[in-house]
Amino acid sequence: MIDHTLLAPEATAQDVDVLIDEARELGVLAICVSPAMLPVRAPGLVVATVAGFPSGKHHSLVKGAEARLAVDQGANEVDMVIDVGAARAGDYNAVLGDIITVREAMGDRALLKVIIESAALTDEQIVEVCRAAEQAGADFVKTSTGFHPAGGASAHAVRLMAETVGDRLGVKASGGIRTSEAAAEMIAAGATRLGLSRSREVLQGFPA
Repeated sequence: MIDHTLLAPEATAQDVDVLIDEARELGVLAICVSPAMLPVRAPGLVVATVAGFPSGKHHSLVKGAEARLAVDQGANEVDMVIDVGAARAGDYNAVLGDIITVREAMGDRALLKVIIESAALTDEQIVEVCRAAEQAGADFVKTSTGFHPAGGASAHAVRLMAETVGDRLGVKASGGIRTSEAAAEMIAAGATRLGLSRSREVLQGFPA
């Protein structure tokens, strides 16, 4: 259930090669890399990337084009960032339209995860954005980019997201999960996927 993640802006192609080797060694599900690093050769691993990352303040058509190109280059999953400002303003129709645009641009060739930046939203906003993601045809809702100053994943947000989408969508907890205890807390709250940049450290705390 781990997306072994490398989204640092200074990452090199060599760093991605190391990420892939680590992912195979650790037995994780997926790697998540920046779209500029695609295509990558990672047989046996799910390849995920991001769109509109990390601010979400990109035109919906740009997010859609980015997602479509990523899928054309072999991405199996795309994690898009919503317009967080639209969510904070209560403009959920804009959030819905943004996600629909990306979904339609990608088609059904890849999974779509919707990053809601939960630490920057109220509980009501989290619920409404998760409903919009489901209505737009997303496959997952995801807590955080890991880049927002408001913070990353929290068990409270994960629980609220899981309660909202039920078993109809996956829930990805990502952002600031650095210990096995934190990972276990997210799973207990309802996370079905974890985005980790320190997968080895986290996994060392779990039974082999």
